[in-house]
Amino acid sequence: MPAEWAIDVMKRAPYITVSFTRADGSAYGVPLSMACTTDNTWYFHCAPEGDKLDALRAHHEVCLTAVSKCQPTVGPHDNSFTLQYQSAIAFGHATIVTDEAEKIEALRAICQRYMPYHMQAFDEAIARSLHRTTVVRVDLSTPPTGKRKQYDNHGNEMTHGRMA
Repeated sequence: MPAEWAIDVMKRAPYITVSFTRADGSAYGVPLSMACTTDNTWYFHCAPEGDKLDALRAHHEVCLTAVSKCQPTVGPHDNSFTLQYQSAIAFGHATIVTDEAEKIEALRAICQRYMPYHMQAFDEAIARSLHRTTVVRVDLSTPPTGKRKQYDNHGNEMTHGRMA
C-alpha cells in the first residue's frame, strides 16, 4: 500500500509500537501513544529515565509499527480462520527533545490526538509536569510502508492497490 495510506494507518492506530535496540544488542519494543506534527515527524513522551532512554542512548535507530482495524474473520469463500487488518511500518532516527517550545508543541499534539475534549487543562498540566517529562522526536528516515488484508462486501479479498 502507498506511503500516504500507511501514514493514515499510523494516525488512526490506537498506539504505535516502538522497537529499540538495547546497548547489549537485545530488542526492546513497547506500545506508545504517539502523535505527529508532520507526516515525517512523530513524538512520544516518557519519564526522564528508563529502558527507552537507555536504549536510545545506545542506538538512535527505531522501528515504528501500527495496526488498526484488526478483526478475526472466517474466510468468506473457504471458511478459513484469518484476520482482517491494516498495518504500517516505518523506520526512523530518535532524538531527545531539549528545546522547551518543541516539547510543548509535541505534547500538545499528543494530547490533541488522545484527549481533544480536555485541552482546556493542557496549559495547567504543562506548568505542573513539563520539567519531569521527556519528549522524544522520531524523524522517519524513509516513507512508511503499509499492508492489509481486507474483504469487500462480496467476500473478495481486496488485493494490493485496490482501495474500494
